[in-house]
Amino acid sequence: MLMNMEWYRIFLHTARSGNLTKAAAELHITQPSVSYAIKQLEEGLQVKLFDRLSRGVQLTAEGAALFDFVQKSFHLLDAGEARMQALRKLTAGELRIGASGPIMKHVLLSPLDSFHAQYPEVRVRLSQGKSSDIRTKLKEGHIDVGLVHLPFADPELIVRPLVTIQDCFVVGDAYREWTEEVNDPSVLTKIPLLLLTQGSSTRRFVDQWLASQGVQAEADIELSSIDMLIEFAIRGYGAAFITESFVREELGSGKLHSLKLTANPPVREIGIAVRADRSLSMPAERFVELLENV
Repeated sequence: MLMNMEWYRIFLHTARSGNLTKAAAELHITQPSVSYAIKQLEEGLQVKLFDRLSRGVQLTAEGAALFDFVQKSFHLLDAGEARMQALRKLTAGELRIGASGPIMKHVLLSPLDSFHAQYPEVRVRLSQGKSSDIRTKLKEGHIDVGLVHLPFADPELIVRPLVTIQDCFVVGDAYREWTEEVNDPSVLTKIPLLLLTQGSSTRRFVDQWLASQGVQAEADIELSSIDMLIEFAIRGYGAAFITESFVREELGSGKLHSLKLTANPPVREIGIAVRADRSLSMPAERFVELLENV
């Protein structure tokens, strides 16, 4: 038989104080209310919990046995409430995010630094992978927030645009002459192409764009890392397909040069993806707000 939780609270205070009147004062209720609660508990459990003495009450053997359990239960409840307060204040909890390496480096890192500085006690968990990997991890509940290239449609996910990006083809000094004038996209058949490996959303995007321009060009070098594409382009191995903002420093320093084309790849978007059927944790909710307000 389930007892009223408040009866157990009254029992606990009465056992600690050894006096009905003191327990009532501590709980800001009347002494008859304390007596009623103890009586109801005793009747419900069918045991005597207190011996009534001239100056108060004393636990019976059965009451002492119950006291240990009740005290531990309320300690657990107090700890649970304290944990909820810590989570609410972001002095505990964890933030689980997934994104590709380039998005982590160029989009995620700065706001994550700000979040970590504000809430150093929140544990940060990062998962790196392609957009397809992020989709799987979101749907399986391994991460709370994913940053992905759009379009990224899935009925189980809510996806919102975050930032717009422009892609370009960049070369090192070895091919700098090709950057001195505007060229038709067919120029890409004359320069070795450095592309991400098959399977990534970026590779699918550039393949589709090249086909739309009637350019039948194959990748000479396929790499799984944007940083390696940048390095090989700098070293003169060909033209790398890169998001412009990801190589802003290299373009500014003259290590890389952007090919000028009569038709450029359309702009793309990076978005935030979350589960449609699951509430965000407080750290994740706060981080998404921070991302969207950067």
